[in-house]
Amino acid sequence: MKKEMKFEVKLTAKELWQFSMYHANAGAIGLFNLIFTAAALFLLIFRWQTLTVAYRLLMFGCVLIFTVLQPLLLYGKVRKQAKTPAMTAPMYLTFGEEGLQVEQNGQEAAFTWEQMGRMDKKPAMVVLYMDRVHAYLLPGKVLGDQKEAFFELVRAHLPKERRKGF
Repeated sequence: MKKEMKFEVKLTAKELWQFSMYHANAGAIGLFNLIFTAAALFLLIFRWQTLTVAYRLLMFGCVLIFTVLQPLLLYGKVRKQAKTPAMTAPMYLTFGEEGLQVEQNGQEAAFTWEQMGRMDKKPAMVVLYMDRVHAYLLPGKVLGDQKEAFFELVRAHLPKERRKGF
């Protein structure tokens, strides 16, 4: 690799939670969550007088499912995940002209740009999906002052259909 950009990634529970929230509220599922919550809130507000106490509690519970309960459950899950050895050990991601080099706990893997699935730029991080199951997260704080240079590298090597938000 000629010009390289190396990032040390040590994910926190907050970053894992943000990633989980992106996925929990993406696409059709996110649209359903939004419509379900809005409908329950609408019924709760505009039908308050006609609803019994039991139905008010039910509608209130429906409003809280995707706005409070789901985020809390996801945070509890990722808090445990953040304490696992795979998450506590730093991971080094080195991007260059030839692709990506990943290092963690003395193990290494190399991927060409063609082997990478897609890369999405989210508000708080960049997510590199290798396939439907495996992904590497690059939090915004890790990119630091190399952010724009990194984005240029991605634009130069990943076709537009395999990158989102760049």
